[in-house]
Amino acid sequence: MTERDSTPTPEPSSDPASSIYKVIHSTTYQYQAPVKVSHNQVMLTPRDAEFLKCRKHRLTIQPGTSVSTKRTDFFGNLVHAFSVEENHRRLVVTASSVVEVLPRPQFVMDRSPSWQDVANDVKQLLDQNWLEVSAYRFDSRRIRRQQSFAEYAQGTFKQGMPILEAALALTQKIYTEFQYDTKATDVNTSVDQAFTLRRGVCQDFAQIQIAALRSLGLPARYVSGYLRTLPPEGKPRLIGADQSHAWVSLYCGQDLGWVDLDPTNRCFCGLDHVPIARGRDYSDVVPFRGVFLGGGSHQLTVSVDVCPVD
Repeated sequence: MTERDSTPTPEPSSDPASSIYKVIHSTTYQYQAPVKVSHNQVMLTPRDAEFLKCRKHRLTIQPGTSVSTKRTDFFGNLVHAFSVEENHRRLVVTASSVVEVLPRPQFVMDRSPSWQDVANDVKQLLDQNWLEVSAYRFDSRRIRRQQSFAEYAQGTFKQGMPILEAALALTQKIYTEFQYDTKATDVNTSVDQAFTLRRGVCQDFAQIQIAALRSLGLPARYVSGYLRTLPPEGKPRLIGADQSHAWVSLYCGQDLGWVDLDPTNRCFCGLDHVPIARGRDYSDVVPFRGVFLGGGSHQLTVSVDVCPVD
């Protein structure tokens, strides 16, 4: 067994309104025949960000590894790579974290800039953050800008409309017009296919919304993470809990910066959302990928638990 501890120095919570969670993400591969060697890469470490502090993180790998490294990718995500070079029929990788989710600012919806101003300022290099956000304005591996996506978004992004109002309206439109269906799509379903089906899961809804936003000229990025497993008393359970989740981060101008929206649950993201990684689309934030020699057929099991810590 190998343990990789990436624990930063714990800090006391500076905001009593924040939420602290223990997150356990376990991935198990069970092989039909022995695997002689496997090379793997995981993206399961919460990154410190504006609204998240990672208090503790440990990556446990069974069996033990012969080679293990970590790095930060282009998007600022923490990536662990490891190799197992002994015969094994079972590989278990468990990421255990303690994170603090900080409250996000309260928005005044109708005082946000118009969406056309945001798009134009980035395009004309007038926004001070234009270089940073431009990577999320163009086509990516899984998401292509199309007129059909622009037309779909234009139903909510009307002329001169404040960007936050328009973005929330699009989020609610996707929630209303698309059905959450875990059997309709899989990890390889294209954005076009999910858009035609009007069905899918959080990955599909997030990528569809990103495609629509980019087709209007707005920078938008894909965020992977988790949802609180047990809702507060009196509140409904969010769709997509007990598994990895995905949502959208939209650039709303240099004053507001990035604003996260969850089309699966038709809301702005808040204390129930625990971000892990971000990129242009799902391809940039795949939580576990690898290659192996031998093994025959295999079975994959993933479990996620996000529990509040008093």
